[in-house]
Amino acid sequence: MATRKIGIYGKGGIGKSTTTQNLAAALAHYFGKKVMIHGCDPKADATRMILGGKPQETVLDVMREEGEENVTLDKVVKIGFAGIRCVESGGPEPGVGCAGRGVITAINLMEELGGYPEDLDFLFYDVLGDVVCGGFAMPVRDGKAQEIYIVASGEMMAIYAANNICRGMVKYAKRTGVRLGGIICNSRKVDREQELMEEFCERLGTQMIMFIPRDNIVQKAEFNKQTVVQFDPDHPQALAYKELAKRIIENDKFVIPKPLTMDELEELVVKYGIA
Repeated sequence: MATRKIGIYGKGGIGKSTTTQNLAAALAHYFGKKVMIHGCDPKADATRMILGGKPQETVLDVMREEGEENVTLDKVVKIGFAGIRCVESGGPEPGVGCAGRGVITAINLMEELGGYPEDLDFLFYDVLGDVVCGGFAMPVRDGKAQEIYIVASGEMMAIYAANNICRGMVKYAKRTGVRLGGIICNSRKVDREQELMEEFCERLGTQMIMFIPRDNIVQKAEFNKQTVVQFDPDHPQALAYKELAKRIIENDKFVIPKPLTMDELEELVVKYGIA
């Protein structure tokens, strides 16, 4: 079966990397899937919990220090919990260059090196923030990712970012075939959050594929440099990630979203009292 290539998007700080790593861990641990994460954030923190907190040498680090011709898979790909393969694009030195361009360079180089094994079940691109930058839009724009999941919450800025990401998707969907698989609500315990997210998803023409409850076990696991799935696999929070993994395995509802106008978005948040 072909590798499912998935882009995980959402506003900065929404919990994309935490969600992606716990989802990947659940797919590998509970379902025996072969999984890889390609971190597309210059902070290079998309694989930290899978690797037990070890700092990972990034593709751009190796390119800068040793030259592109000396980048090899054994230098940039590390194996973590449950056999999950991990690579980080990295970024330019602070204040110098374009981080988005680094994402493009790293993904292209990984493809040239055969860094994405053909027997992978899932390849995740954990992508920084919004899609206003061409580099971070690359998994959508160049058809690298076939499925997109957006991590959001019932907060105004998270919904605004999710809607904006959908606007970016629509530009490329017909050309590349990329589709939205759903919204993952990473709960912030906002009033009427689940109702709001369900209506938002309905208006976009997609599904809320999972409502992930908020639990301090996530931070406790992170302090121990692990995903919840590894730290306490029988905890209800770990089982929520297991259910998310199951729903993504079984998902067959892929759509071109219908983004809301700014007026519609503001009307929606006012309706639920979060403006």
